[in-house]
Amino acid sequence: MADSAFSQLPLGLQLLPELDFDSYFAGPNVETVAQVRRLARHQGEPFLFLWGAPETGKSHLLQAACRTASERFGPAAYVPLGQADQFQPEMLDRLEHTSLVCLDDIQAICGDRRWEEAIFHLFNRVRDGGGHLLAAADTNPHHLSLDLADLRSRLGWGPVYRLRPLDDTQRLPLLIHLANRRGLVLEPDSARYLLYRSQRGVGALVALLQRLDHASLAAKRRLTIPFLREVLANETQDPTGT
Repeated sequence: MADSAFSQLPLGLQLLPELDFDSYFAGPNVETVAQVRRLARHQGEPFLFLWGAPETGKSHLLQAACRTASERFGPAAYVPLGQADQFQPEMLDRLEHTSLVCLDDIQAICGDRRWEEAIFHLFNRVRDGGGHLLAAADTNPHHLSLDLADLRSRLGWGPVYRLRPLDDTQRLPLLIHLANRRGLVLEPDSARYLLYRSQRGVGALVALLQRLDHASLAAKRRLTIPFLREVLANETQDPTGT
């Protein structure tokens, strides 16, 4: 059911299959993730707002919530406002009839009166219809540079949660978690080796594990430190991977 929700939206928007609650490493955000899960199950507060720096998993959680809601209650809508220049505010019409509306990257439409008014009216329709809405941005809703003050108040209707980035001690279990999700065995010593020799952003770690997965399969070797050393050395010599 998750994919059918997106037949209503332009650009063939689809949920990424790997973005669910089980694949999200909560780290310091356990309570926030629990509240987002509750919202997706139509429990607790009907409105939530998430904010945080890049790579704290805002989009991941919105898509996970959208998938859960669509599986339980019918079509849900994930709207990536970072792509708002590719479609019109009218795409929000009637989304109040979906089981959950997820608005990502609210900061991207700040200052655009048409989008601000469309989201403002969507909030009102969702509230009047007893619906559920999850929004996210890179900053607290009170600090968004919105022209429409009433929209700023709508964004703060429910609880506001900050997603906190992982520190170095939390990236180790994250890396092992991501490897396990891919069916890879990554021992703690090997994980530490990678962390000390690679970029530590979550996106970079995901991309690194994808490359290691392919290399391990091709060489039929486990992710031991000697093998990791070879792979990283080859990437240094040929950063294009060709």
